Amino acid sequence: MEILIKTAQLLLSLSILVIIHEFGHFISAKSFKTRVEKFYLFFDPWFSLFKFKKGETEYGIGWLPLGGYVKIAGMIDESMDKEQMQQPAQPWEFRSKKAWQRLIIMLGGVTLNVVLAFLIYICMLWAWGESYLPAKEAKFGIEVDSVGQQMGLQNGDKILALDGKVVEDFYKIPSHIILDRVKTISVERNGQKVDITVPSGIVGKMIKQKRATFLNPRIPFIIESIGKNSGAQLAGIQKEDRIISLDTIKTPYYDQFRSNIKAFAGKTVKIGVLRNNDTLYLNTKVNAEGFIGVAAYVIPTKFFTVAKHNYSFFQAVPAGFSKTISGIDNYFKQLRLLFSKDVKAYESVGGFISIGNIFPSAWDWQSFWSLTAFLSIMLAILNVLPIPALDGGHVMFLLFEIITGRKPSDKFMEYAQIVGMVLLLALLIFANGNDIIRLFKH
Repeated sequence: MEILIKTAQLLLSLSILVIIHEFGHFISAKSFKTRVEKFYLFFDPWFSLFKFKKGETEYGIGWLPLGGYVKIAGMIDESMDKEQMQQPAQPWEFRSKKAWQRLIIMLGGVTLNVVLAFLIYICMLWAWGESYLPAKEAKFGIEVDSVGQQMGLQNGDKILALDGKVVEDFYKIPSHIILDRVKTISVERNGQKVDITVPSGIVGKMIKQKRATFLNPRIPFIIESIGKNSGAQLAGIQKEDRIISLDTIKTPYYDQFRSNIKAFAGKTVKIGVLRNNDTLYLNTKVNAEGFIGVAAYVIPTKFFTVAKHNYSFFQAVPAGFSKTISGIDNYFKQLRLLFSKDVKAYESVGGFISIGNIFPSAWDWQSFWSLTAFLSIMLAILNVLPIPALDGGHVMFLLFEIITGRKPSDKFMEYAQIVGMVLLLALLIFANGNDIIRLFKH
């Protein structure tokens, strides 16, 4: 069921994005009286699932969910319609329009994708506001994994600044470290300020992490539930008890308990708990796997005050614009990492499985629209890259024509389109191949 929910969210999100993108080309072409012969969601090699014709345009749904397209008359595109291009140019064809008009038509798709992200952010901020965990609220410090430890961070550190700049949102700390290539992390450790130099090569390890973050706010170990007939239940441990020690080892925090309990596997240990204002010591049986049969509270709102910004509609407009610009900037930074030798971010490139996995396993409209806005920005930027077969490839040749006054020949455009399609196919195979390899590794 989880896979079905994620797949449904992915298909709905991509359908919205493709329709909006292609509608950008469609409406731009129509505004310059250019004929649009087809408007399809998904590709339709050999046959389509559904189609109808209205006016001069055939609308339909293909069976291959790899995107969509509009077929604009007189344009060399993925349809590779050579027969039409051999005929004399007609006034209603793309090739007959002025260069600046063709440029607007080609930029119509990415423009509407950016506009869509902007509108989604406005509506989200207006409807739900924006909640975040202030970095100063992480009063118990941080909990880090092995990558965080390699960076020089320790459990209990309190992050003060990144390259001298204070980060307001705790959960944005990892992305700032990765995208801004932070050199120095300032922390408070045992009451002293310590500056940690981020070692080279660590960002690549952070990107490869399966988990979303390499650090989390440190939390106390407070019991949420207890297993029936478990060692904890038999010892008298109760819900809402806070575990503070194992034998003589102090473990007031969840990470400390986890790292020490395995040493007592198969034994009985005296566990110290706080219950109301009392401290109790209970002899507890630890099973062979190192568990006592309890679940802890791990939701940050149990321990911290989450801040929230509420927006009126008119406040949401500039905030949504700022969020869109920030999203574009961050995605360009992510692309830059692909070409960094020490980061090797290309090894973490994923295909449809990776994209589908970013959606939650339970349907949540706030998460859905947030991810759709992110994907809309991603689609816009990827499409504007100067690669033949993408919108950016056509834009590149049109800018060349506008600057030099010389139009590339149809034969050149045909070959460029083929090269671009081969490159895109190779990238598609590489990205989805990475997904498949990761599935077998895990």
